[in-house]
Amino acid sequence: MKQRKNSNRMERVNEEFKKEISHIIDQDLKNTNITGLISVIKVKVSPDLREARVYISLLNCKSKKNTLEALNKSKGFIRSELAKRINMRYTPNITFEEESNLSIIGNSVFYGCFKLKSISIPSSIQTIRSYAFADCKRL
Repeated sequence: MKQRKNSNRMERVNEEFKKEISHIIDQDLKNTNITGLISVIKVKVSPDLREARVYISLLNCKSKKNTLEALNKSKGFIRSELAKRINMRYTPNITFEEESNLSIIGNSVFYGCFKLKSISIPSSIQTIRSYAFADCKRL
C-alpha cells in the first residue's frame, strides 16, 4: 500500500516538473542557440528528488545537436527558476535527453489534442479548434 501511495506522488511530481519546465523553456529562456519547437515529452524524477531526466522532442531545429547542447548549458537557469516556482526541499539536477521513440511522442501529441477538445473555447475560435482536432484524428 505504501508503494502505491509513493508512486502517485512521484507521478504528480513528474507532471508538475514537466509543466513548469515546458513553461520555462517556452516563455523565459532567451538563448539564441535554441531554435525550433521544443516539446517536453516526459520527466522522470528520481525518488530522492536529486536527479531529473527531461525527455524532449525537437522539431524544425537548425541543428538538434546545438539545441540540445544549449539546453544543457541553460540547465542552471532552468533549475533556479524551478526552485522559485516549486517549493520542495531539493531541486533536482536536470539532464536533457532527446526522445526518439515515435510512439511516445505520438501519444503525447494525441493526449494534448484530447485536452484541447475538452477546453471551452469562445465561438469565434471554434473553427480553429475543429481544424486542430481534425489534424489530431489523422494521427
